[in-house]
Amino acid sequence: MAKLTILEFPDPRLRTKATAVSVVDDSLRTLIDDMFETMYAAPGIGLAATQVNVHKRLLVVDISSDKSEPLVLINPEILEKDGAIASDEGCLSVPGYYEEVERAEHIRVRFLDRQGAAQEMEAEGLLAVCIQHEMDHLEGKLFVDYLSEAKRQRIRKKLQKERRHQSAAVVM
Repeated sequence: MAKLTILEFPDPRLRTKATAVSVVDDSLRTLIDDMFETMYAAPGIGLAATQVNVHKRLLVVDISSDKSEPLVLINPEILEKDGAIASDEGCLSVPGYYEEVERAEHIRVRFLDRQGAAQEMEAEGLLAVCIQHEMDHLEGKLFVDYLSEAKRQRIRKKLQKERRHQSAAVVM
């Protein structure tokens, strides 16, 4: 397994719309394993392939506190959603920032699992929010897109400034 590099906002590659996975094979399963390793190390509870510069409709999630409930969704599609829940969201691609976002509280989603078998599941609360957040990445959308333009620009500038300082520190 290998830890992958997570793209950070405002990297334009995060705006790439992912394409459907056509074959579930060992190379895809290796990517899935690498994504879990990357997500757990970050640490995070969800990661979309787009965030590691692989523009395929694939995401991994594990909202358990002990990393015991890994969930793989290939070509996910929301069939139903209802209710509304507002919660603070963060993102591995927007490190250190948390803002309130409203999403559906309950969803029903269809997807392929790690073996390529068709599945349907219902999710609510944090799991539903996490799946919707990661699915946004597959559409080239970030949680900051739900914020005002002023907040989004402020976050962009702060992250760019932090990166410049980190680069300068490495050069010295």
